[in-house]
Amino acid sequence: MQHIAIISSSVRTGRKTHRVALFFQKYITENKLATTEILDLKEYNFPVFEERLQYQKEPTEQMLDFANRIKQADGVIIATPEYNGGYPASLKNVLDLLYDEWYRKPIGLVTVSGGTFGGSQVMTSLLFTLWKIRAWVAPAKFQVSKVQDSYDEAGNPTDKATTDKIANGFMQELLWCMQAKAKMNKVPE
Repeated sequence: MQHIAIISSSVRTGRKTHRVALFFQKYITENKLATTEILDLKEYNFPVFEERLQYQKEPTEQMLDFANRIKQADGVIIATPEYNGGYPASLKNVLDLLYDEWYRKPIGLVTVSGGTFGGSQVMTSLLFTLWKIRAWVAPAKFQVSKVQDSYDEAGNPTDKATTDKIANGFMQELLWCMQAKAKMNKVPE
């Protein structure tokens, strides 16, 4: 079975994006789509970026652990809030920390906002960064508007049927990319 790492990128006090990360962990597990884990950037609490991991003389155990988890994952879901049209520094920090680990890594984007736009404004800057580090972003997006009203603290959606339907389409695209990458990795060069 393939493995998906879910990056919960908000480290903010009172964060709501983590609710959506919890939803995806439950959704993937309940539907037996893959094995999964949440990589909570609040728990990692990385220092501000100074240098890529590959060039650091003494990387921390946490940095090596995070890099290994990304490398071992068949796909990654990035759950990010939109802060003033951009994504949080905690996410930029880990995107820049790694490089080779992102190469052709299938990534699904989940954007979250407290307003009505569902994180749509963060897409441009995040897509550009992921393109620059050579990640493979799945074409389907999962956008959450008014997250505070849409999910409880345990990640349960208020409208489960609709949320599951949208999550299914999103996950099918990500899983397709993961399966395509696995097949391409088996092709002899």
